[in-house]
This record gives sequence, C-alpha cells and structure tokens, in this order.
Amino acid sequence: MKLLLLFLFCHVSSPVKHSLEYLLTASSGVPDFPDFVGTSVVDDILVANCNTNEKIVEPKQDWMKKIFQHFPGSMEAYTQMCLVNLPYGFKATIFRLKQDLNQTGGIHTLQARIGCEWDDETGEVNGFNQYGYDGEDLMSFDLKTLTWIAAKPQAVITKITRNASRYVVFDVDGIYVTQICPYFLKIYVSYGNSVLLRTDLPSVSLLQKSPSSPVSCHATGFYPNRAMMFWRKDGEEIHEDVDIREILPNHDGSFQMSVDLNLSSVPPEDWRRYDCVFHLSGVKDDIITKLDKAVIRTNLVSPSQSPAGPVIGVVVGLLLLLALCITGIFLWRRNHHGFRPANNSSSQLDNTLALTDDNSQ
Repeated sequence: MKLLLLFLFCHVSSPVKHSLEYLLTASSGVPDFPDFVGTSVVDDILVANCNTNEKIVEPKQDWMKKIFQHFPGSMEAYTQMCLVNLPYGFKATIFRLKQDLNQTGGIHTLQARIGCEWDDETGEVNGFNQYGYDGEDLMSFDLKTLTWIAAKPQAVITKITRNASRYVVFDVDGIYVTQICPYFLKIYVSYGNSVLLRTDLPSVSLLQKSPSSPVSCHATGFYPNRAMMFWRKDGEEIHEDVDIREILPNHDGSFQMSVDLNLSSVPPEDWRRYDCVFHLSGVKDDIITKLDKAVIRTNLVSPSQSPAGPVIGVVVGLLLLLALCITGIFLWRRNHHGFRPANNSSSQLDNTLALTDDNSQ
C-alpha cells in the first residue's frame, strides 16, 4: 500500500493544505425529507452524497467515480455506512436526546462534521469530530486529551458513555480522524489532482454603490480558496478603515472575496496613493489594482446614460401605433358598412343608434 501511495503522489507537486469533511444530518419529524443525509467534501468540493430516500451513494466528480471503480470495496463500505450504520446510530441518539430533554414531538435535527486536514508540504495532520443538535453545538472530540467535551448539558450523558469506552475513543474516534481519514484524503487528492491542484486567477474589479460608500475591491473566479486580499497605502498594507469580507463559493466551484476601503476622510488627490492587492497561494505574482475613480463600477447612472429618452421614445411609438390602429378600424368600418347621418341631432346616443341600425342590416 505504501508503494501505491508513493506512485500516486508522484503527480502532486504544489504544497497546499487539503481537507476531507463528512457532513451528516439526521432529522426527526420533518415531512417529505430523508431521515439521514450524508455528503463527502474534499477541499470544499462536493465529491459524493447519499440519503435514505434514494438509498444510493452517488459520486459527484469523475475522479471519484474512478476511485469507486479501482477500489470496489469502497463503494460497498460507503453504502453500508451511509445507509445502514450511521442512520441507525443517529436515530438512536436523537431518541435519547429527546428523552433527556423531555421532548415528545416536534422537528429535531442531529448534525455532525467529521474529517481531517493534511498539509502535503509539512505532513501535519489535524482532525475534527463535532456534533450539533437543533442548530446548537452539542459536543466535540478533543484530539489532545482524546476525550469528548460536552457543549450543552444534554450531551453530558453521551459524553460520559463515550469516554467510558476506551475502544470507541482510541480505535474509532481518535484513530479515524488522525490516521484513517488522512489516508483516504491522500488518495482522493491523488485521483483528483487535476481539479484540486489547479490554479485559477480571478478577475478583480473596483465597486462602489454611491459616492459616499466604501470602495470595494472584488475578486471572483479564483481557485483554490487559499487567498488573501488587502489595501495598501504608499506600498504599505493598511488595516484602518478596511473591512475584509469572507471568502464565498461560486456556483462553478470557484471562489470570490472582497475588501472594502472607507475613503470618507481621504481627499480625492490622495486616492492615487492606494492600491488593492490580491494574493493566491502558490502563485508568485500578485494582482495589483490601482485606486482609480475612472475604473470604479457603480450603480449610479449619469444623465447621458439615463434610460428616460429610450423609454419616452417607446411610449410615443406605442401611442402612434395605437392611433394608426384606431384610424384603420375607422376606415375599414366606413368602407364596409357606411355611416348614416343622425336625424338632425349631434348627440352621442343618436349616432350610436344610427350605427346600430346600419349593422343590423
């Protein structure tokens, strides 16, 4: 097996930190929703999922399908764990928690985040095993002491029971997140290196809602998510009047982030002293964007760009079209039916009766 891993990792070159997460959710009392849902995520990319309604483990990446093909036992293990073992264990835990909290009904959820991180340059490995109940932290596993820590009183009984079983703590909880999980993570990274180890640079723009709003330096379309962005003044990084936003995923698997700069106290002539720097891990050159008012994109529309002219033109055109239609109908009725003059009366009622007499003939 060591030779296999050595062969696989001859393709891994750039040093980065990778992660494998299993996100598990069991529910009780939720109509039309699976009792259990499990997802596998590698480096923030969904690679496989399952649920008790569809009763199948579905790989989401082509390289994950290859893993299932090359290691047939892995599919069987995933299926057994995701559709039998975990749903049973989670269901029993919800039942016990409901008893401890005197809950007789209602909607309840039990969630778990289990996995590991691995730095392929230093070899450092970290693991995590966390549980939540009804949207709040419940308990977590401490790798330093190899014990469970209760975050809520209702988890004390579960914590004591689990800590009392040294087999569970050492062989299941401890060994899994520190040895088994990293082992599989290395295999996943090896098979998915063309996706997981790629580098995509972003497009960077300067955005501003209004002249009094902060200027936002926005980068989107980059991968991986190990990136940083900051504002500089005269070449030095600044922190005052700067708001760094979190990195968010895009629908295509790439990421986006932004950092805002409040310029309310900066005179316009000093704007040229500022620039925005985007740095992507593993990439030598940074993307530097000078603060230039001419390139800032904004929601405001100048009078020359105002849509009032085109709108007025459309309205006038519609009115003309309506007038032509009315005129056409008038001429058509006159040519086909004719109009009889009213009997020495110009009242609207008499004209209407005259039209009715002609039509009746």
